[in-house]
Amino acid sequence: MNRALVWLTAFLTLGVTSIHAEDWPEFRGKGRLGVWNETGILDKFPETGLTVRWRTPIKVGYSGPAVADGRVFVTDFTGGLTAASNPLDRRVVDRAGMERVLALDEKTGRILWSRRWPANYAGILYGNGPRATPTVDGGRVYVQGTTGMLLCLNVKNGEVVWQKDYAKDYGVNMATWAWPWGYSGAPLVEGSHLIAMVGGEPNAKVVAFDKMTGKELWRALPANSRFDTSDVGIGVATPIVINAAGTRQLILWLPQAVVSLDPATGRIYWEQPWKVIAEQTVGTPVQSGSLLFLSHFVNGPLMLSLDAKKPDASVLWKGKSDSEVLTDGLHAVVATPAVVDGYIYGTCSYGQFRALNANTGERIWETQVVTRERARYASAFIVRNRDRYFINNDRGELIIAKLSPEGYQEISRAKLIEPTTPPGNRRQLVNVSWVHPAYASQHIYMRNDQEIISVSLAGEN
Repeated sequence: MNRALVWLTAFLTLGVTSIHAEDWPEFRGKGRLGVWNETGILDKFPETGLTVRWRTPIKVGYSGPAVADGRVFVTDFTGGLTAASNPLDRRVVDRAGMERVLALDEKTGRILWSRRWPANYAGILYGNGPRATPTVDGGRVYVQGTTGMLLCLNVKNGEVVWQKDYAKDYGVNMATWAWPWGYSGAPLVEGSHLIAMVGGEPNAKVVAFDKMTGKELWRALPANSRFDTSDVGIGVATPIVINAAGTRQLILWLPQAVVSLDPATGRIYWEQPWKVIAEQTVGTPVQSGSLLFLSHFVNGPLMLSLDAKKPDASVLWKGKSDSEVLTDGLHAVVATPAVVDGYIYGTCSYGQFRALNANTGERIWETQVVTRERARYASAFIVRNRDRYFINNDRGELIIAKLSPEGYQEISRAKLIEPTTPPGNRRQLVNVSWVHPAYASQHIYMRNDQEIISVSLAGEN
């Protein structure tokens, strides 16, 4: 009986542990919310620095990792372009290489399998590797390459379940396409659907596939729709699904408008025209109750008010400045802001970390200490963990801080990873780190153009 009691206690203990552990199965975590709910996390970093559990060599890429079911999934690119190349060079020359997705053992970093496919980065700005974080759902991982390959793979062995080639299947001409950024938005699982930004014709800016078979279920938004023009692409924002007015709504931030669709059918619920320059729809839209917030590098912030009775939205306020330098609100670019308890926190165009009143857009405070440097595109990614925030800046540092209307309170800071990516502008450290990490199983998983690492963030027992 005593032995049985010991086994029962051990079983229950393992059960409790598994409840507290959390996966990071897609971009910005489950639901794409930028929220990490795990407990048992350290309060501050050790004076000796962070402890790296493992390091695994990889190639170049901007895409962050996904972590699920004991595996880490990450993409990279080799050949045709290197991290030392000029990321702003768009000359249409041959930049043929291979994109790849790797599955690693979460505890050891050992490569379990890899799958690769050809890609040519000719004409693409910032062509140093894939952008889209893999999306894991059940026994499948969905990977979208920079030049329009979409693969559904078996998580155990990397075998192809189904795949799409946007150039062949949807008439996307990669040699003459209008958008220079490559495919960046991570595919989204919604129920039985996999929703992807395709930019094809006819009427295929966004397409929903059966996530199990790859069969097309619906397509939506023609290039010449009334809020768009034929020479404008899909932008780079990742699609999200929100709940508002008792309705599931697929939110797409396109270069000409913010659009809400029925994720089950592709039918348009509402559209809010908002033309932004250079298709820099980089940050993910953020919902907070009845508010939906977006921020652009030049055009600044846009706050939408979501209707409580029907799927609809209206402009609550927007920024007054169309300058990346003379900014009145929050002109974010690389990293998505956080909207919490009526306030917005995020990194502005030249690295100013700011707080805004979410209901009015009024700036509350500003600090430069997060990024350390007032430089174009200086950035920091924000993830909320209970009552504090983990922030990784583009200098390769990880910060624990508390954010409130009263100001920025830094708790701890440590070196996380070496910046290796050329930013295309002069910087103090020459290179930057522009990757959104994954937080899972009391660890942070981070990559640069040379390696991916797992670092413990567990507190003392």
